[in-house]
Amino acid sequence: MWGRGLLLAAICAILAACAAQPKKPAPTYTGPVAAPSKPQETVTTTPPWGEAPTPSGKGGIYKVGNPYVINGVTYVPREDPNYSETGIASWYGPQFHGARTANGEIFDMELVSAAHRTLPMPSLVRVTNLENGRSMVVRLNDRGPYARGRIIDMSKRASELLGFHGAGTAKVRVEYVGRAPLEEGAPVQVAVKQEAPKKLAAEPKGIYVQAGAFGNPVNANRLKDRLRAIGPTEVRTVLVNGATFYRVRLGPFAQVEDADLAMAQVVSLGEVNALIVIEK
Repeated sequence: MWGRGLLLAAICAILAACAAQPKKPAPTYTGPVAAPSKPQETVTTTPPWGEAPTPSGKGGIYKVGNPYVINGVTYVPREDPNYSETGIASWYGPQFHGARTANGEIFDMELVSAAHRTLPMPSLVRVTNLENGRSMVVRLNDRGPYARGRIIDMSKRASELLGFHGAGTAKVRVEYVGRAPLEEGAPVQVAVKQEAPKKLAAEPKGIYVQAGAFGNPVNANRLKDRLRAIGPTEVRTVLVNGATFYRVRLGPFAQVEDADLAMAQVVSLGEVNALIVIEK
């Protein structure tokens, strides 16, 4: 009788102790997160240097366009999967805010977009600021710029994100990514890919004005002699798809403004196809 009482008391004590213990939370899974599906251009998180809202594409059409002439220069629009070019970027905003772009979309300077003279619209291009390493993919939906020596015009917001809004221009590399979707809210290939600012392994060496490129070295040297009065001029030999070309270049120039001045003088001598290039 006494032993049975002791057993019963022990059981009660155990039950009371168990009831006093706090409940443990359910285990939380902390294993690896599944890798995001490709393409990587669908990333939509905010870049570390600011918000990056992008155009919806509403009202736009797919457009390549016919060859056209602006200020004596002929431009031939086409899709070039291997397009990659270095040069000077500028930006545009208030004067065109709310207007139709060249493919029918509405330009909003507070959205991330760009204008190019020959690539199809809408398409995606990666623009890298060679001066600070910032890089992003933007929606190209307009034509321009037509200021000599510029290769791409960024919206106001895009210039802010790439870090050259205050300066007005920047040395950039532009690379064709592919066609952009037309439909509003398309989940594939959004116009921004985030990439933390980084220091480039090699800084740009300088800005050059390329006055012309010839298959005959005699013609190249003749132009070189004509341009000597403007500044340091040289002829460079390059191979392009197995063919030899002779490029006539002035420079290097440390500042965009100096290159612009030399460019204007070259154009005044009749070389309307001259362009500004960045050498890395």
